[in-house]
Amino acid sequence: MVMNLIRTTLTWCALAVIIAVPVIAAATSPLLAWRDPIYIAAGFAGIIAMVLLFLQPLLIGGLLPGLPAPLNRNIHRWVGSGLILAVVIHVAGLWVTSPPDVVDALLFMSPTPFSSWGVIAMWTAFGAALVIIFRRRMPAQFWRLGHTVLVAITVVGSVVHALLIEGTMEAYSKSALCGLVLVVTIMAVTKLRVWTVLVRRRN
Repeated sequence: MVMNLIRTTLTWCALAVIIAVPVIAAATSPLLAWRDPIYIAAGFAGIIAMVLLFLQPLLIGGLLPGLPAPLNRNIHRWVGSGLILAVVIHVAGLWVTSPPDVVDALLFMSPTPFSSWGVIAMWTAFGAALVIIFRRRMPAQFWRLGHTVLVAITVVGSVVHALLIEGTMEAYSKSALCGLVLVVTIMAVTKLRVWTVLVRRRN
């Protein structure tokens, strides 16, 4: 009992550190001195989106101690909504500060590779959200598989997008967060074994 309590406490403390360090590091970046408020807000919306992307697989995979499964699923839905909102704010803020750059990115004409990865991640995130909205019209195994595939592309696209950007996020904390996003996503997908629907259909 005591060991479980200690393990739970340490896990939640580690989670708080993982979330706080990249945000604090970005907030103290000297590059913020030359940025407009809207651009800063857009940038931090992107950082928050990465943090929420880190939380999502932990929740749906039941990887956080002390939370019952129904509560995990409910929080997962709310965090997913927050993730979509953060993406919208991120893109909208960049649009306000530089519409031509956003148009080039959306048309995959931007000279910066990170823009294309970000756009791919954005559309697959929207797609994953739409699958959830219309899930009642699809067999459960198929919407779960589709949602998982879209989320996996979102994670990869977001990680590459973030790593290629040289901005307000501090390099080491950003790399650590991106690595953890990949690790926990793989852990959750492996635990849920969503791909077994394909095996059952072949058999």
